[in-house]
Amino acid sequence: MENKQLKGEDDIMVTLNLDNGQDVECKILTIFEAGEQDYIALMPLDEKGNENADGEVYIYRYSEDEEGNPSLDNIDSDEEYEIVSDRFDELLDEAEFDAMDD
Repeated sequence: MENKQLKGEDDIMVTLNLDNGQDVECKILTIFEAGEQDYIALMPLDEKGNENADGEVYIYRYSEDEEGNPSLDNIDSDEEYEIVSDRFDELLDEAEFDAMDD
C-alpha cells in the first residue's frame, strides 16, 4: 500500500468515539504500512478545529471491509507500537526531506 496524505493534500477529517464517551475530531495525516499491516496516523484537533499545539498523534491499525468501509483497531503490544512509531517517524523524516527539495 502506498503512503497516503502527509504532504499537504486536502485535509480529511474523522471523528473518533473514545472509550470514555468523548468524541474527538481528528485530521488524517497518513495511512501507511508497517510490516504486513496498515496503520493510520490521526492528529486530534482542538475545539476550534485547529491542530493541537503539542503535536500529539494517535496511531491505530487500519483496515477496510469488502465494501471499502474503514475500521480502526488499537495497537495491543508495546513491540508492535514501537515498530509502527519508528515507521511513522521515518515517514515524517522523508516528508521533511521532500519539503526541503521543493
